[in-house]
Amino acid sequence: MSPVPTGRLFRTDTGADLVLTRTFRAPAEDVWASLTEPERTARWFGPWEGQAAPGRSVKVQLAFEEGAPWMDVRVEACEAPRRLELSSVDESGTWRTELLLSDVDGGTELRFVHHLDGAEGIAEVGPGWEFYLDLLVAAREGRPPVSFDDYYPAQKPYYEGLTAE
Repeated sequence: MSPVPTGRLFRTDTGADLVLTRTFRAPAEDVWASLTEPERTARWFGPWEGQAAPGRSVKVQLAFEEGAPWMDVRVEACEAPRRLELSSVDESGTWRTELLLSDVDGGTELRFVHHLDGAEGIAEVGPGWEFYLDLLVAAREGRPPVSFDDYYPAQKPYYEGLTAE
């Protein structure tokens, strides 16, 4: 399999936004459940535990990472079933992401936004998000999980070549 990279980079006042989209033939409420219910996130990202609410943190297991580590993720905003804003901090820095759902052509578009301070590391980050979003697609369609080896380093040149619009 040779997945085609889809990410785009947009300049912002504070850096850049890496934006990736996926479209689903399902209502927003069902896609939202795939993004927020622990037993469903476990299928494509990892399970989580805790009391999720704006201003609170939950523990998320990165089930598809080496060693399946746990990390704290803070819910910055939650507007079901349209917008989820999350942040976390690890050895790589601060991760600020938004998941935005909108109705399109009888289905739902997921717009995944990673708010970046700059474009450093995008050649690694971009393929990673492509991988996770395609894991989401595969899980929703009942297909086997995709392999990270199909994304990185193959997509690295694409992401190295991105410039902010």
